Amino acid sequence: MARLATMVSRVALSRAPACVGFAARSTSAPLAMPVTRGLSSDAGHNNGNSKFRLTVDTMNPRVRHMRYAVRGPLPLEAARIAEDIKKGVSDYPFKRVLFCNIGDCQAMGQRPMTFVRQLVAACLDPTTLLNSQLYPEDVRKRAQEIVASNKGSMGCYSDSRGIELIRRHVADFIGRRDNISCNWKNVYLENGGSDGIKTLLFMCMAEHNQWGEDTFTYHRKAEKTGILIPIPQYPLYTATISEMNAHQISYLVDEDDNWSIDVSKLPQLVKEAREHCQPRVMVVINPGNPTGQNLPLENMKEIVRFCHKEGLLLFSDEVYQENIWEEDVEFQSFRKIIHSMGLENDFQLASFNSTSKGHIGECGMRGGYMEVMGLDPELMKELYKICSTKLCPNTPGQVVTDVMVNPPQPGDPSYELFDQERRDILQALKRKAELVYTRMNEIPGVRCNRIQGAMYAFPRITIPEEAWEDARKENMELDTYYCLEFLRQKGVCVVPGSGFGQKKGTWHFRTTILPSEEDLEDMLERFKDFHTSFLHKYHKP
Repeated sequence: MARLATMVSRVALSRAPACVGFAARSTSAPLAMPVTRGLSSDAGHNNGNSKFRLTVDTMNPRVRHMRYAVRGPLPLEAARIAEDIKKGVSDYPFKRVLFCNIGDCQAMGQRPMTFVRQLVAACLDPTTLLNSQLYPEDVRKRAQEIVASNKGSMGCYSDSRGIELIRRHVADFIGRRDNISCNWKNVYLENGGSDGIKTLLFMCMAEHNQWGEDTFTYHRKAEKTGILIPIPQYPLYTATISEMNAHQISYLVDEDDNWSIDVSKLPQLVKEAREHCQPRVMVVINPGNPTGQNLPLENMKEIVRFCHKEGLLLFSDEVYQENIWEEDVEFQSFRKIIHSMGLENDFQLASFNSTSKGHIGECGMRGGYMEVMGLDPELMKELYKICSTKLCPNTPGQVVTDVMVNPPQPGDPSYELFDQERRDILQALKRKAELVYTRMNEIPGVRCNRIQGAMYAFPRITIPEEAWEDARKENMELDTYYCLEFLRQKGVCVVPGSGFGQKKGTWHFRTTILPSEEDLEDMLERFKDFHTSFLHKYHKP
C-alpha cells in the first residue's frame, strides 16, 4: 500500500467531509451519477424545463445501501410499542419494553459522574459558579484553567484539533497508560470516537486523476479503497464504507476460539481483494463490539506483523479499553505493542477512544480523541485542513474528555466521591457480564462466549429452519424475524446478528449488559421463556 501521505493529493478537494450515516451489509453501492450525465425529468433533474427536486429517486444512491441495525426497524417498532403502553394500550402481553439494543449508558440507568457534571456546568456558567462555594475547589480550579485556555469562554470556537490544554492531558494519559511518551501534537479531539474514524477514513479514499496521451484529454479513473473489517463488526464501519464507496474486505473473527483473529487467512483475503480495490486500512475493535473479547497479546503482535508487511494503516478502535472484566487482565494498546516490537518508526496507526463508554458513559456529550502515529508533517497539515472544515469539536465534549484522561487524584476534594462512583459503575458492569454469560448458557439452544470486555453479549442461537417460511412472509432474515418475535411476545428489543455480520449458517443477536441487574434478570427470564416456546413452535415431531 502506498503510504497515506501520497493519498491526500488524490482526494478531490471539493468533496465534503463525511457526515454521519447508517451501516450496511452491502458494499457495492454505485458511484453517484455525474451531473453532466443527467437523469430523466421524471427523476427530478433539470432537463431545461423542470427544477431539481430532492427525492428518494434523486438522492445519493449510496444512501440506499446504508443500514444501521442498532437504530433500525426493530428499535423503531419497540419505541412505537413503548409509546402505546405509555398511552394506556393494554393489548400487549407485557407491561413495559426492555431496550437492550444500544450501549447508551445513562439511558439504561447509569448515573452521571458528579465531577463530570460539575465541571461541565462550571465551564459553561463560570460567572455564577466559579465565584461561589457551590462546587469543590478542584472543580472550580479546573474549570478556570479550561475556560482560560479557550479564549475565556466555552462558547468560542476552539482550535480545530481541540483545546491545546486538553490535548496535552490526553497525551499525558496515553504516555502513562503505555509507559511510552506521547506527542500531544498527534492528538485530535473529536465529537466521539466515530467522528475521528470517519475523518481519517475519508483521507484514505483513493481517487486517481489521469491525463490522456495527448495531454489535452482528461480521464478520471476511480479505484476503490479496500477496508478490512472484522465480522461481526460495529455497523459504523459498513456504514462508512457504503457512504464513501469503498470496498469492504471482511475477515471473520473466530467464535470457536473466543473471537480471536486468524491472521494466517488474511494474506489471501488481501490478495483476492486487490483484484477489486487497493487495500489500505485494517480495522480492529478491541475490546470487541459486539463480541466482547480481549485479543491475546500474541494475536495482536501477529496483526501488527501482517499490517507492517502488507503496508496497511491500522485503525485501533479502543473505546472499550476501560471495560475489561477478566481478572488480572489490563488493557493492551496496539501503540504499546508496536513500540515493543521496534516498529514505531515504520508503522502507521490511528487509535480511537470515547467518553461514551468506560465509567464516564456520557454518550450524548460526544467527546473523544484520535491519536495518530507515522503520519508525515505534510500529511498532518492536510488532516488539519479537514478538521478545519468542521470548525471544532464541541467544547462540552472536550471538557468531558479532559475528565476521562485526567480524573481527580488522591488528595483532591473530589477524589473520594469520584473514585467511589467509578468503582461502583465498573463493579456493577462486571457482575452483569458474569450474570448474562452464566444465564445464557443455561438455556438449551443458546451458546454465549464469556464476556471479557466491552458492554455486550453476542450469543449464538439455534433457530429451526422451519421458521424460514414465516420469516419470508415478513421479508426478513431469519434472525431478524426471531428478534421481532422476541419483541412482540416478550417486549425485549435486541439487535439481530445479521446487522453486524456473522458466519454463514449461524445466527446471533446482540444485547447490552447495561440495564440494571433487576432488569437484566427480567430480560433473561423473558428470553428463556421466549426461546423455549419458539423452539417448541417450530419443532418437528
